[in-house]
Amino acid sequence: MQIPIFTVDAFTNRPFSGNPAAVCLLENDLDEDLHQKIATEMNLSETAFIRKLKPGDDFTKSSCFGLRWFTPANEVPLCGHATLASAAVLFHVQKNTNSVLTFVTLSGELKARQVKDHIVLDLPLYTAYPQELKEVEELIKAAVGDMIVQDVRYSPDTKKLLVRLSDTYERSVLEDLKVSAQRFLSAEKTGKVKGLILTVKGNSSGKGHDFYSRYFAPWYGVLEDPVTGSAHAVLSSYWSEQLGKKEMLAFQCSRRGGELKISLRSDGRVDIAGQTAIVLKGNLIF
Repeated sequence: MQIPIFTVDAFTNRPFSGNPAAVCLLENDLDEDLHQKIATEMNLSETAFIRKLKPGDDFTKSSCFGLRWFTPANEVPLCGHATLASAAVLFHVQKNTNSVLTFVTLSGELKARQVKDHIVLDLPLYTAYPQELKEVEELIKAAVGDMIVQDVRYSPDTKKLLVRLSDTYERSVLEDLKVSAQRFLSAEKTGKVKGLILTVKGNSSGKGHDFYSRYFAPWYGVLEDPVTGSAHAVLSSYWSEQLGKKEMLAFQCSRRGGELKISLRSDGRVDIAGQTAIVLKGNLIF
């Protein structure tokens, strides 16, 4: 069997930065266990599988596809950067003729559209609620040591814990923070956290970034994810409320780094836009 496969760097316009995702185009149904085997083989934070929904569908002409995402360890319900990567393969490689693509996923229907040199994702917006510090104190200490924490929130829909560091800290402090995410597995005692977001307020005067973040998900086999769309579905809600803004510019300051344009919609969802760079085209053969 041969399956076309691509590596796409998402939320960047430069190769070898942003967040890499593998994207597979499935002409036919794949044996269930092969999804995970391929994702483990690719060993990127996410491998996406685009499948045709009806026999007559075409990657160039059809506008609606199935989409699943797998980490090296398991399937996940939502992945923004691999959705962006999937849309890039359809728009830029397959030359799909539609202005809007719809993906049927575990998180419902997600839409992607081209706006100039960006692809805009229409994603769910998730609220993060105040979290009792005592319950997650050990996890936070494992992540940030004795740094000053200004706010702690939890998103039950995504099982993500959001930890906001003090506004006295600059972006460089978050970038320089040495995090041993493997320690989170033993430090997390509640059983309800599957992702940890660290975030600080940005300098939003002028054209700066409104907020910065880093994201860790060792529970899914991803120690640190370079740029995370699903985390920004939580961050967008939080920082919009904190800053009183619907339009924001965010930067995830991992080692690779990536920029996200955010626009909260009137229908309770969020548009997250980013650029992409396709760095590999090939075939899986097995």
